[in-house]
Amino acid sequence: MLFDQINFITLLAIAGTFVCAAAYWDVREKRIPNRLTFPMFIAGWIYQFALSCMEGWQHLGNGLAGFAIGFGILFVLWFVGSGGGGDVKLMGALGVWLGGWMTIWVLLSTLVIIVAVMLFRRLSSVVRHGNSSSASSGTSKGAIVGTTSKTGRRLMTFAGPVAVATWGVLLTSPWWNSVRFPSRTSPAAVVQQIPH
Repeated sequence: MLFDQINFITLLAIAGTFVCAAAYWDVREKRIPNRLTFPMFIAGWIYQFALSCMEGWQHLGNGLAGFAIGFGILFVLWFVGSGGGGDVKLMGALGVWLGGWMTIWVLLSTLVIIVAVMLFRRLSSVVRHGNSSSASSGTSKGAIVGTTSKTGRRLMTFAGPVAVATWGVLLTSPWWNSVRFPSRTSPAAVVQQIPH
């Protein structure tokens, strides 16, 4: 139980700090630097290797699944012109840390957040302008969260929704319950609920 708590707190602290730093860079610089994503990618493999040495080699497989899902999906979006290169590397590095299932949940949660924000902005624009034609006239295919064709300005960073989604997924995981209420959750129950 103590090992699970330490493991989860490590994951929460490092992955949580990583996505917040990426969101900061994306908002401030409109990019996510390699000097942030590459060390996290390497550290993620060290983390999964250490877990594999202590608990079993399924952790390396879990890290590989997370990388394949995160990097793979964002690479396809980048390839068709709907995402940025930094977004691809962000999800690749984060996927190694989170593993397969958590990466899927982060991507799905990110999509929900992006759609919700875009709908809110569209409705706000309709209310302000009285119709939706002015709000949609300049929109075209661009970055994953949308750009305007005339200015190329991103409507929203990708790393911001990823940061919110990552914290949401981590804080609703079975591991978090074992940290908050260690006496209410047996180790066996926690391990069975954690996706591998």
